[in-house]
Amino acid sequence: MKKAAVKVMPPRSESIAARMKDVLEMLGEDTAREGLLHTPERYEKAMRFLTRGYEESLDQIVNGAVFQVHCDEMVIVKDIEFFSMCEHHLLPFFGRIHVAYLPKDQVIGLSKIPRIVNMYARRLQLQERLTQQVAEAVETAISPRGVAVMAEARHFCMMMRGVEKQHSGTVTSTMLGQFRSNKATRDEFLALAARPT
Repeated sequence: MKKAAVKVMPPRSESIAARMKDVLEMLGEDTAREGLLHTPERYEKAMRFLTRGYEESLDQIVNGAVFQVHCDEMVIVKDIEFFSMCEHHLLPFFGRIHVAYLPKDQVIGLSKIPRIVNMYARRLQLQERLTQQVAEAVETAISPRGVAVMAEARHFCMMMRGVEKQHSGTVTSTMLGQFRSNKATRDEFLALAARPT
């Protein structure tokens, strides 16, 4: 398995909380009032939690859970819930991801696939990039004959602001290997992803 680069964070000279206090004041708020006294600290804690994927790597997530198995049929993990933050407006987007792969003499522990999704979702993201990163991570981890990922999400940047459309959803997909080159394999994945669990 290829070594994934771990992003080194620059030293923090000032806290997010201190800067958030300035932002609240710029919005016209009184940061001394009871309801906002500890909001900057809570915001920093929340943001560090929501972006903790920057501190994780694929090697840490997989942690050796790759097993030699004679299996050549599709493996699919469906309806993986995820929550992420749009990098354009710092507003949430959320939904479900379906991940499938065609093994080539080895499989990955099933719980590792949702963990891979979480690692990339807990970063400032675009849905298109998230979908691609999950597929590439599975490909890197086990070198399967193909990987397919489909994400369905709703974006608060479209629901709360901008066009303000509450029921619109976005679907993205990435097909690698045989999922890209073989229509029957791709169609099987899409049918299984659409079937209720």
